[in-house]
Parts: sequence; C-alpha cells; structure tokens
Amino acid sequence: MTSTQICCGRRGWLKAGAGTGAAVLMAGIGLRTEDAEAASLSQAQRDALTPDKIIEMMKQGNQRFRSGKAKPHDYLAQKRSSAAGQFPAAVILSCIDSRAPAEIILDMGIGDSFNARIAGNIANKDLMGSLEFACAAAGAKVVLVMGHTACGAIKGAIDNVQLGNLTGLLDTIKPAVAATTYAGERSSKNAAFVDAVARTNVQQTIDTLRSGSPTLSDLEKKGQIKIVGSMYDLSNGALTFLG
Repeated sequence: MTSTQICCGRRGWLKAGAGTGAAVLMAGIGLRTEDAEAASLSQAQRDALTPDKIIEMMKQGNQRFRSGKAKPHDYLAQKRSSAAGQFPAAVILSCIDSRAPAEIILDMGIGDSFNARIAGNIANKDLMGSLEFACAAAGAKVVLVMGHTACGAIKGAIDNVQLGNLTGLLDTIKPAVAATTYAGERSSKNAAFVDAVARTNVQQTIDTLRSGSPTLSDLEKKGQIKIVGSMYDLSNGALTFLG
C-alpha cells in the first residue's frame, strides 16, 4: 500500500476537518511510509485538532455512513499501530443497543475514540470516572452523549419496569420522563413520546456529567473539551447533534 492510498483511503474521517489543524494531519499521514504507522491517530495528529473540528469530522463521518460511502478501514493495521499507545480524539457515551454502534455510525476506526456503553446512555460515578480518564489523563477533546430512537431503556423507564439490577438503572432515567413536556399520549407505545424522553435523557446525562464531575466541568470551562449531545435515528441512520 502506498502513502497516497493510506492518505486517501484509510483515515477517512480525518479528511472531514477543515483549516490548519486538518492540513497538518493529512500532511503527516501522507508523509508516512508504512501503513501500520499511518493507521491510527498519533499524539501530534490528535493534539492538532480542536473540539469543534472533531465534532465536524463526526458529522461528516456520519454522512458518509448514511450515504453508503464509508471509507475502507484496515483494522489489522489499526490494531498494530495502536498496540503501543492510544490517542483517541473523543469519548462516546452511548446505549448498548446493538443497532447503534458508534464507531460504525461515525465511520471511525480503532484508536479514534473511547467508547462507553450502558443501557439508556446514563452517567454514574463509574462512567464519569471513565470519562475523566479519557479526557483528563488520555487527552480526548470531545465527550459525545449519544441517545437513539426507539430506546428500550427509555420505554422501560416509562413503563416502570422492575427487573433485578435493571430497576435501579431505569430509576436514573425516570426524571427525564417527568421532565419531558409532551401534549400527546405519554406512553411507551407512542414512538414520538419515547423519542422526546430520549432527547431529555441525553440532556439529563450531560447535566449529570457537568454537576457530578468537577474534572470534566473544569476542562469544559477552560475550552479544552466540549460535552455535546446527539440523537441517532435507527430508521435513517442520521445522527443529529443537539443544541
């Protein structure tokens, strides 16, 4: 594989960046002579990105996914190049739903992002500790909370499901049910209400991260990271970033 092929094929989502930082990234990748070296993000490449550029890359990666034009990924090369160290640009907190794999949805590869998955994309102390490691210790610059349509955990919270340890998890989501303003049928059978609660729950998780983690809150106040929310639509593959 030539350096040109590596540049133009392997790290597709990096191409979405604009400005000097992205130019430095692509120049660095293009100058490498071994595909294993070029396969995953280096510290210099990650550090050249701003949170806003990373978010834009995510958006364009999702657009490629939706259009069926995802870039080819050499996962073996990514595995080899990231084995000695990792420099992910983001950390994604998403639901365990099998239909919503964040890396595929965003057209990312091995080493691009940390990924935390839990039913209902909630935040507890253990998850906040993981996100603190990703950002404060490992240098990730974006925390993306990703909810999705037709979420089973949201439906369970609406229906007051009782099931072992799941009961306590759903209790964390229930305040989002109460906080959601909705004029129609407030039922798990109403898809629109379920999705409205899911959006509220994303914001609730973000609020929990900011209030429950002084570490993340301080990094965000300093402009070193951005904490953003999003909703993934299972029907059309679109990831919408919430304002």
